Amino acid sequence: MSAPRKTAADFHPAVLGLFGRYVHGDIDRRAFLAGAARFTAGATTAAGLLAALAPQFALAQQVKPDDARLAARLLEFDSPQGYGRACGYLVRPAGAAGPLPAVLVVHENRGLNPHIEDVARRLALAGYIAFAPDALFPLGGYPGDEDAARALFQGLDQAKTRQDFIAAAKLLDGIEGGNGRIGVVGFCYGGGMANYLATQLPELAAAVPFYGSAPALEDVPKIRAELLVVLASEDERINAAWPAYEQALKAANVRHALYQPPSTQHGFNNDTTPRYDEAAAREAWARMLALFQRTLRQAA
Repeated sequence: MSAPRKTAADFHPAVLGLFGRYVHGDIDRRAFLAGAARFTAGATTAAGLLAALAPQFALAQQVKPDDARLAARLLEFDSPQGYGRACGYLVRPAGAAGPLPAVLVVHENRGLNPHIEDVARRLALAGYIAFAPDALFPLGGYPGDEDAARALFQGLDQAKTRQDFIAAAKLLDGIEGGNGRIGVVGFCYGGGMANYLATQLPELAAAVPFYGSAPALEDVPKIRAELLVVLASEDERINAAWPAYEQALKAANVRHALYQPPSTQHGFNNDTTPRYDEAAAREAWARMLALFQRTLRQAA
């Protein structure tokens, strides 16, 4: 019998805080291990804590890559204002009748890993054309290792990367089989990108930033999309910017809603790690699909 799956409650809050700083590149592995060592006991080691918090992609996979209900492939595309050439994971329902709405899926700060590919497949099963670009494509693509991916991510020219995601959205806007309506969902880094794209793309109908950085407040009046802002309750770094962002959204009459479930950690939607909160993630997903249903499925 396998051991029960660990949750955030199994870790000292300070360890979760250290892990958050580690995955966001604020501290390195050595600093995490040194800090976490203060909270170990018995056979538990700091390295063991890090391993327990690391993603378990296979265990969390909901939709297999070869699911016969889907058509999935890698698609390269031009990004003349960005890195020149970009690539993403395109998934759509197999044999769908009629045009479908499209959703851009933006990963965390590790590139297009197996979890984000799975999220794209989940969206496709819900009846959307899902496209998940890999920001790391210009640097060789997601390397298959989360630590290596974080390190690679530091080398990106973010001005070019933002243009790559704009190019990806433009591609989706006119993609074959699409209905001409697009939305975006992003997580952590991707949540910040979703917020940014909402300020840059008047054709965007809906944006769902999960615990992402707020955009430049002076750009908020440019937003035409309807927003579902998803925040964790225990996320000081991201939540500190919300009051000013909310005020700017209200001042600009941007349609928006906030979902901030209690007792949740940054990353609570990611079911590959112990920070996952099943009930909160399920509700956030349902609210996201309700927004996409209302904003993306009407006639173009």
